[in-house]
Amino acid sequence: QLPTGLYKKVLVILHDSILPYMNEPTLMIDFLTVAYDIGGAISLLALNGLFILIHQHNLEYPDFYKKLYSLLDPSIYHVKYRARFFHLLDLFLSSSHLPAYLVAAFIKRLSRLALTAPPEALLMVIPFICNLFRRHPACRVLVHRPNGPEDMSEDPYIMEEEEPSKSRALESCLWEIRSLQNHYHPDVAKAAAVLNQSLSEIEDDISGLLELSAYELFDKEVKKKAADVPLEFEQIRGLFGKKNDIFAEHFALD
Repeated sequence: QLPTGLYKKVLVILHDSILPYMNEPTLMIDFLTVAYDIGGAISLLALNGLFILIHQHNLEYPDFYKKLYSLLDPSIYHVKYRARFFHLLDLFLSSSHLPAYLVAAFIKRLSRLALTAPPEALLMVIPFICNLFRRHPACRVLVHRPNGPEDMSEDPYIMEEEEPSKSRALESCLWEIRSLQNHYHPDVAKAAAVLNQSLSEIEDDISGLLELSAYELFDKEVKKKAADVPLEFEQIRGLFGKKNDIFAEHFALD
C-alpha cells in the first residue's frame, strides 16, 4: 500500500520517465491495473501508463472501457489533470471499430455531466463531443431524433448503469446540449448551437482548449472591445423627458 501522494508523484512521471527506460515495461502491468482500480485522480493518472502498455506492448484489459466509463463523474471537469484525461479519452475513442452503443454511452454521460460543468470545461467538451459524432456517424441519431423526452424523467438513458451496453444511450437524445444552448456564457451557447447544423467532415482541434482555465476565459472577456451600446432609444426632449414641463423652461440640455 502506497500513500496517495506518492501514487500521484509516481504516476505523473511513469509514462515518460520510467517506462521508456525499462527493459521489461510489462512488469508494471500489475502496478498500473491496481492503480487504475483505485478510482479518482489516481485512476486518471494511471491511464497514461496503461495506454503505453496497451498500445505498444499488447496488454489486454477486458473491462478497460467499462472502467473508463465509470471514471466519468462530475469531478473530471474540475480536476487539475483534466487536460491529460481528455487527451487520452480522445485517443481511446478514436477507433472507428468501436461499437455505436459504447460511443453513444460516452457522449450521453459527458453531456449529462456537462450540465454542471464550468464554462472553460464546456468550451472544450462540446467540440470533443462533435468530434465523436464525426468519427461515429451511427451516433448522430442522438442529435436528429425529433421526438426526444420532454423532461429528464422520461429520458431512457440510465445514468447509474455501470455497463455502457445496458445504459440505453442510443435510445435517448441530447437534450442536455440543447439546454446548454441557453447557457449564460455566450461562447458556450454559440458552441452548443453548432449541433443544430450539419457538422463538417473536418474535426475540431481541441488541443488548445484542453488547458483553458477560468482565468484565461475571464481575461479574454475583459479585453474584448465592446461596441457602443445606446442607452436611450428615444431622443429626450426635456430635463425629465417631458417636452413642456417647467424644468424645460429654465434648463437646457445643450
